[in-house]
Amino acid sequence: MKKTNVIIVLAAVSVLAFGFSKKIQTSGAVVGTNVGNIAPELKFKNPDDKEITLSSLRGKIVLLDFWASWCGPCRMENPNVVKAYGKYKDTKFSKTAKGFTVMSVSLDQKKEAWIAAIAKDGLVWGNHMSDLGGWQSQTAAIYGVQSIPAPFLIDENGIILAKGQEIRGPGLEAALDKLIKK
Repeated sequence: MKKTNVIIVLAAVSVLAFGFSKKIQTSGAVVGTNVGNIAPELKFKNPDDKEITLSSLRGKIVLLDFWASWCGPCRMENPNVVKAYGKYKDTKFSKTAKGFTVMSVSLDQKKEAWIAAIAKDGLVWGNHMSDLGGWQSQTAAIYGVQSIPAPFLIDENGIILAKGQEIRGPGLEAALDKLIKK
């Protein structure tokens, strides 16, 4: 009987220790789509049908950019994103952030149109994903995207720093400038 009690106590201590260590690792941040939240993971296919993840970009400042080939405002915003990528891709932002990149998430339904728009707009970063679900896309549902373009600026640890209109156009460069180590 005593041996059973010891095992139960050890099991309870293990569960409590695991839960406590998990809270320390996340520093109180929760997974969500608000500024200050840990950005929800995305794992979808790129144009070559290989699965890619948002978390694979940890260590860099990331613009998570929801868009589509058929979206006029998205296509008008793409030159701003291309310019920011070219300007900041090798920038040292902090002791831990090594560069800037973009994860483009397409709400297209036609793969050919998606691929053609990537080429035509010069979206040279290699991080493109889509489930080709259009407005029923799982990616859009995860982030609560109801209109596009819908950008999210994420730090090297996966924390959302900014989102929406404030980081479109010249706002993206202004936000990135604020992150540069002085």
